[in-house]
Order: sequence, then structure tokens, then C-alpha cells
Amino acid sequence: MEQFKTSYLLSISFVSALGGYLFGFDFAVISGALPFLRDQFGLNEYWEGFATGSLALGAIIGCLLAGRVADKYGRRPGLFLAALIFGLSALAMAFATELSFFIFSRFVAGIGVGMASLLSPMYIAEVSPAKYRGRMVSINQLTIVLGILITNLINYSLRNSGPDAWRWMFGLGAIPSALFIIGVIWLPESPRWLLQTGKESKGLKVLEKIGGADFSIKAMDLIKTAAKGNQKVSYTAVFGKAVFPAVTIGIVLAVFQQLCGINVVFNYPSNIFASIGASKDDQLLQAVFIGGVNLFFTILAMFLVDKIGRRPLLLFGAATLAILYLLIAQLLAAHSALVGVFLLAAIGTYAISLGPVTWVLISEIFPNHVRGAASSIAILCLWAAYFLLTFTFPVLAKWIGMHNTFYLYSGICIMGFLFVKSRVKETKGKTLEELEAVFSPH
Repeated sequence: MEQFKTSYLLSISFVSALGGYLFGFDFAVISGALPFLRDQFGLNEYWEGFATGSLALGAIIGCLLAGRVADKYGRRPGLFLAALIFGLSALAMAFATELSFFIFSRFVAGIGVGMASLLSPMYIAEVSPAKYRGRMVSINQLTIVLGILITNLINYSLRNSGPDAWRWMFGLGAIPSALFIIGVIWLPESPRWLLQTGKESKGLKVLEKIGGADFSIKAMDLIKTAAKGNQKVSYTAVFGKAVFPAVTIGIVLAVFQQLCGINVVFNYPSNIFASIGASKDDQLLQAVFIGGVNLFFTILAMFLVDKIGRRPLLLFGAATLAILYLLIAQLLAAHSALVGVFLLAAIGTYAISLGPVTWVLISEIFPNHVRGAASSIAILCLWAAYFLLTFTFPVLAKWIGMHNTFYLYSGICIMGFLFVKSRVKETKGKTLEELEAVFSPH
């Protein structure tokens, strides 16, 4: 009989998800630092967009690197390398004296973010039994939003610390990075990777620690059956006939999660609220509210993703965001303070749907033998879309007006809704091996 050791499963999932916390830190710290960076480096809208988006360019490299490391050396060494990069880049950004060095350091931080964004949910998906997998992978999204909230709170507390407050905002990231390094040393390797690389006894021991003897034997048989006949995989193989349908869905969902527009609310709250006349203190306070709402609804999503399912949550998120953006656009045009209420509603909608569910699907829809390479391609596209979004927002806001930019995001959400409705199948309750048949061409 299967007896899952949930305390052990939670422990290794939370340690792996510290990569998500640091992802959230690097993602959010720029929102509080931007007002100071504008003064420090004299940023115009183009450099502001590039300084923000440079994280995504590094993340693209990180995704490519992580996929190769994960498939060749294992998930654990990749997580360790990501943790090391996080710590070094945080200190480098804090001590930057020139804009070029700061942007380079943020680019390096992005490499760590890209690695963690792929490896943390992948690792959790591979150690989690099917009935817990959605909730467990959502832990990664939970730590991302905790990172965002705590970083926004720290940014707010440092707002009156002088012109060098931004250095402390970035430098404090070295502390959770050190904790992540220590945690990864303790983590076991992914049992699926161990079994696929011939290390059966080690893989079986990890599976036994997760679910007992019966579970380990059953899981090992499923993994070995799915891996039968698999050869060494290249990135070209990811686009083969058997895998391409799942890869297409993963790429489109990843791009949609970014181009839906919500991350401009996370990264540019100071710009948005300044446009309706809010003070610098109010801008940073609004970022704290955004982080709090994001956390609350992400926790709610963790309980819903394995009950309601992935597909209904995605459909709800896309449709609701499309409507909310239309209202936000009108309120921005009217310079109404009510825009804050609807922005928080949009954050809550995203946090319960597109935010966590996209990561869950990317971690589970690809066949075992190409999961590292396929996940890296999907998440690479996610970060490319994030760069496009964050770089263009300040420019679009100046060219066509901030309110018209939100009309554009509403249209993207409508297209995302239609794609999910026509192409995305439900995955809840199925093992990773069973999902290979669901997303294979028939």
C-alpha cells in the first residue's frame, strides 16, 4: 500500500522552490529600485526598459544552460549552480558604479533566474506523486510570490534610506542565496533522472523515502517503461513528430503568460501610479499591496489546481483579464484613483490562474526523455516574451499612451482564451507517464 511521506516531500519541494523565491526577488527588486536608478544613472524610457528586461536576456541563456545540465549531470547540480549565480549577482548589482556594469550584473542574475525557473518546477514535478503534483509544483509559484512580497516590503522600508537605498535592495538578495546553496547540498537527486541514467538503486531509495516500497516499485516500472527505447536526446529531437504537439502548447502558454501583460503591473507600478499623480511613497506602497494580493490568491490556487483542474483555471484567467484590462484602460484615461482596485483584481486573477497553472503544465506535459530540453525551450520563449513585454512597456506608454497599452493586452488575452479552449487538454490526476499518451499525436 502506498504511504506517502508528505513531510519529506514538502521539505524537498520547499528547498527546491527556494529557487522560486530568488526568482521572485530578482523579478520584484527592480520595481522598488527604479525610482532611485533613474536618478543614479539618468535613465530614459529606453534604458529603463532595457535595465528591467536585461534579466530576461540572461534568463534565456540560463534556460539553455539548465536544460543541458539537467539532462547530462542531473537536476541537483543545476540547482546548485543557479544558487551560486544568484548570490554573486546580487552583490555585483549592489556595488555597481556604472550603468553598463549594473545591466551586465542583472543579465548574470537572469542566468540564475532562467535556470531556477526551469529546474525548480521540473525537480518538484519529478519527485511528486500524481495526485499531489499540481499542489507541489505550485509551491514553486508560492515561493516566487513570497519573494515578490517580501522584496516589496523591504523596498518600502528602505524608501527613505537615502540615494543608495537601491544598493541595499539588491545586496540583501545574498542572504536567501546562501540559504539556497546550503539547502541544495541536502537535496536528493531526482529519482526519474537517476533511473533514466542507470542508477536504479539510488533512484529506488529516493522513491521509497517519498512513498514507501509499493509506490517505489510501481513508479520505477512506469518510468522504465516510458524510457524504453529512448536514446540520447538533442534539441532537434524535441521538434520530432511525437513531441511537437506538446512543445507547441508549452511554448504558446509560456509566451501567453508573459504577453498577457500582468508583469508590467509587477515591474512598473511606479510608472502606472505616477501617471495618475501618486507620490513616490504611494507608488512603493501599492507595490506592497500587489505582492499581498498575489500571495493570497496563489495560496488559493494551490488548493484549486488539483480539484478544479488546469484548463478551467486558464480559461477563467484569460477571460477575466481581458475584461479587467478594458476597465483599467478607461480608468487610466480618466486619471481615476480607482485604477488601483482593478489592478489588484487583475493581479488576483493572474495569481489564481495563468501564474501557477502555466508552470504546472510546462513541468508535466513533456515526455520524460525530453523533459529537460523541451522545458528549456518553452521557458526560453517565456523569457523572450518577458523581455519583449518589459522593454516595450515604457516605450509604448510614451508613444500611444498607457491606457491604450492595456487595450492591447486585453486583445492578447482574448487570443489566449481561444487557444486554451481549442488546444489545451486537462492533466490533473495523471502520472507523467500517462500524459505522454495524452499529448502525443493520434
